[in-house]
Amino acid sequence: MKTLKKYYIIPAPPEDVYLALTHPLTIHLWSGEDAEMSTRPNSEFSLLGGSISGLNLEFETNKKIVQQWYFGNQTEKSIVIIKLYPDAKGTSVQLIHTNIPDDDYQDIMDGWEHSYFGALREFYA
Repeated sequence: MKTLKKYYIIPAPPEDVYLALTHPLTIHLWSGEDAEMSTRPNSEFSLLGGSISGLNLEFETNKKIVQQWYFGNQTEKSIVIIKLYPDAKGTSVQLIHTNIPDDDYQDIMDGWEHSYFGALREFYA
């Protein structure tokens, strides 16, 4: 199992980035894919047309999102923590993704870079 820790700059304020990550219609706007999302802890979610799914664990409005991502029958929980910080260029995003299966690590890293935060960056550019 591997852990990924990265930082991204999104050219929008934290309130907009938080909304873009937690509201199904806004997720659809930047990703082009259907999404099921709620800010209720212990609610399941599905993003990018079902290619990402899991359980919402914790939310701190405009500041933090904690989720469990599903990887088949994995026994150790894969946890995603997204923290949002105001930045002169918009929002500094800290991503920590733990317990990524070794075989999936490169695909997950590429997905965060291009399909997830890359698409979000382009949406606000």
